[in-house]
Amino acid sequence: MTALLLLAASPLATRAEGIQVKSAELTLVDEVYHLNAELDISLNQTLEEALKKGVPLHFVVEFELERPRFSWAPEMVRPYLSWSDESIASVEQHLKLSYNALIRQYQLGNGAQQENFGSLAEAMQELARLHEWAVLDRSLLKKRYTYEARLRMRLDVSQLPKPLQVNAIASKNWNLESDWYRWTLKP
Repeated sequence: MTALLLLAASPLATRAEGIQVKSAELTLVDEVYHLNAELDISLNQTLEEALKKGVPLHFVVEFELERPRFSWAPEMVRPYLSWSDESIASVEQHLKLSYNALIRQYQLGNGAQQENFGSLAEAMQELARLHEWAVLDRSLLKKRYTYEARLRMRLDVSQLPKPLQVNAIASKNWNLESDWYRWTLKP
């Protein structure tokens, strides 16, 4: 009976490593669309150890918006149509997560802005939340069309120190990337 309970509880106890976009939405504020999103980010042991040893982790958040030209066509026919979808916007946000051993704090940077956190859990919680990111001007959209929005986050291994880049390419432990999260937008 005890073994059965342990087997049933084990899938809940283990948490998948990686990044998953849980939700995303665009809200219009003063003629500019702002992106709000919730992600689930879990670092594996290799990444946590590297972070604690002073290796900063650089993340890239990518947002794209397209107008499908052949939304009326069946999915299997679209690749054979000559025109591609119209790209409306493509923006990136670069985030840097690091650990400062001198002050024993984790730091999350976004350009010139930087926040300090007492624990990795607090820093990861903030990293997993995109709030009011201005991504698109309303004037780029036309009311008669429906648009497809996409969002993903990935670890940028090209920003790692050169000796680690070789390991990162050859090891799946350094491959941290979400799938594209897709939704439609009708202005």
